[in-house]
Amino acid sequence: MSAFRSLSTGILRVDLMSASESKIVQGIVSDVLSPMMFEALWTNNYNKVLPIAIQNFDLSTMLPAMFYLFRYGERRGAGRFLKAFAPNAKGIGKKKKEVTIDQVGETLLQGDAFMGFTGEVEKAILGDLLLSSCFENIKYRTGRDQQIQRVFPVHYLSSWIDLPRDSANLRNVPEMMVSILADGKEEFVEPYKPDSEDGEIDSPFTVGRGYEKNVLIRAFNQGVVREKDPKTDNRKSDRFDEGETSVGLEQLLMVRLAQQIEEAPGPLRSRPGVPPSESDRRIPNQHPIVERTSQEFSEDIRLFLAAYSESLPRHCLIGMLESCMAIGLTSILTAVVDACLHWEKTGNVPSIKDQSPAEVFVDCSSGVDDEIGDQAEISMDYLIRQVEHFPVVLMTLRILDFQASNNRRIKDLNLSTRPYSTGWVELLGDMLHNRHDQSPRIRILIEEKLESLSAALDEFYPDGEYESIKSALDDEKREPNPILRLARGLMGLMGPSFSFSDLKSMTNSCFYINRPNGIAISRKTTRGGTKRRDARSMILSDSALDYLVHLHVLDKTDPSGSQEISLDAFMERIRKRYGFHIDRSPPGMNISNLVLRRNRSILERRLRDLGLLTGVNDAESMKRLRPRFEIARSMIEKVAKIR
Repeated sequence: MSAFRSLSTGILRVDLMSASESKIVQGIVSDVLSPMMFEALWTNNYNKVLPIAIQNFDLSTMLPAMFYLFRYGERRGAGRFLKAFAPNAKGIGKKKKEVTIDQVGETLLQGDAFMGFTGEVEKAILGDLLLSSCFENIKYRTGRDQQIQRVFPVHYLSSWIDLPRDSANLRNVPEMMVSILADGKEEFVEPYKPDSEDGEIDSPFTVGRGYEKNVLIRAFNQGVVREKDPKTDNRKSDRFDEGETSVGLEQLLMVRLAQQIEEAPGPLRSRPGVPPSESDRRIPNQHPIVERTSQEFSEDIRLFLAAYSESLPRHCLIGMLESCMAIGLTSILTAVVDACLHWEKTGNVPSIKDQSPAEVFVDCSSGVDDEIGDQAEISMDYLIRQVEHFPVVLMTLRILDFQASNNRRIKDLNLSTRPYSTGWVELLGDMLHNRHDQSPRIRILIEEKLESLSAALDEFYPDGEYESIKSALDDEKREPNPILRLARGLMGLMGPSFSFSDLKSMTNSCFYINRPNGIAISRKTTRGGTKRRDARSMILSDSALDYLVHLHVLDKTDPSGSQEISLDAFMERIRKRYGFHIDRSPPGMNISNLVLRRNRSILERRLRDLGLLTGVNDAESMKRLRPRFEIARSMIEKVAKIR
């Protein structure tokens, strides 16, 4: 028997449900709603609002995939990594073939590129070098006999290595980032087409032709040359100039790995041996519903790369870019959640000027100071409670989207949903709030589905196992809107793995939680003496602080101006842009001034230790932030003009 309980958000949650029972419930819902409607609703995702899959992902795997997307303008399919380094490996049943560091090392030593590594000690040294600079094992395990899971973005040619092997594990995050940065207006991200006869490239994030000018690829493609006028589908046209002397040892290792593979992966295809279809291959130009936050993320990464990509050491650049993506994804996620909650109440998407990330208190002590940490956890708990209602809103949107997409009068409107789906989502909001002329018809259809689903649950489970779900479907007094009743009932039937576990994993992935370049930490704690839970708090890792300071010392209105700002100005900028509160209480909280001053003092000490804060006395006006690395002024001016 399954037990249910009602959450404060109004979501019904399944506490216990076996796999077999879940299949039975899915069959009931499919029969009642129709297989086509079931397929559209029984998911976590709604790409027109947030074009990434609501599941866990590893943020550190994104850069090589983005290199590939920018280079070819197509989604990445299977490559030759497995064939090149484990040609004789065999998978049994559902177990996939694996590649280990030892296998990679043995394959490399068979060629002419490595000499003097014949002994066991030398082989171990090569393996450790590969593991520390080029690859990472599954679940971050140590050892040279574990499955390789991730490739480090130490060089552009890391895009030739198809890790993770299943591109679905990237959850569409690289595609979303590339679509935001390319900033096109078409339905799909289109390869670059010159507007002028001389073909001059005026975009910092060029896709396809002219990829060498792309500021992200440019930072990582040392020594790469291309065949003259190669075919557009030629995956072997990029070559390494052996006379190049500027690459480091780890970059040269990555080049040798790519040379062993011989070519970049082909485009994504739905089935092996079948030519890729357009929907498989092309990059959808779908942006999040929050236009302002998306544009701010694009501006941040473009200015940062333009200013520092040539002066930052490679390991620093990678760390700061990971922090940049964590901050950008977190801002987008929390802004989307806020916009969706606003839509549920009003039927409208907030105006661009009103779109902003959640405001949260940041623990600058990284959990060392208990009082500061407690306040940061309280602030994050409030944010998580808001996020927990997000799945119900997405289900509501999916229900309305399905009905609208199959309504002839609405289909005839031919509303565009790319790159931004604001008009379409607001039309769904009018239907939700009974402001559209098709609303009565759709409500009648939903009422029929509600009655049929409740009756089916009565028939299959007459002993009351699903009583709370049936009550939610039938209770017009508590919730008069049948669309919302169906959304909450379906989320209860889907169970916690759909509605909560995957959302929690995706949220942690955006935070890059408990990682050296992340912006949040989590710890296990006990509530009420018995119940264990995750207590999260927002922090700023050293890498994130480094990135934020280097970005915000840039004067975006005058690139030739002074490259220093006061500490107060810095805290004000990150509060307004990302919602990071350090020396002020976020809305709804009343943190003591003593705790706020201590949090600020800890931040000052950390900034000074990182070499980012200068000041000869305690006067606030004399505390200035300045970058540690040289700024490429010419590149800033060029990108500022494009902006």
